[in-house]
Amino acid sequence: MADAADYIDNVKKYDPNADLEVVTKIVKHCGIALTSKDASLVSCSDKSEKDRVRDGFCAKKLGMDTETAGKAVDAVCEEMKGEQRKSRVTFYYLLAKNAGKLGDL
Repeated sequence: MADAADYIDNVKKYDPNADLEVVTKIVKHCGIALTSKDASLVSCSDKSEKDRVRDGFCAKKLGMDTETAGKAVDAVCEEMKGEQRKSRVTFYYLLAKNAGKLGDL
């Protein structure tokens, strides 16, 4: 299983005050997906990938409606546009942070 310590430095590029405990919860949520190089990344250029994040993490974990979730995914894509390889853990962290839901994870 993946370790949150492997992801915290990347998350801290976007939130210097990131909490390891929150990152640990996201890593646990992602589970086995993080063992696959492809599944551990989010592709903002792939509509089906963005829809999967919108309908999965945003809707189910963060309780967002489809429209709000779609906008949230687009906002994180924009925030991380300088990263060619967008870590799923960092992406999910930013979705939760921007939605004010870090404490709900």
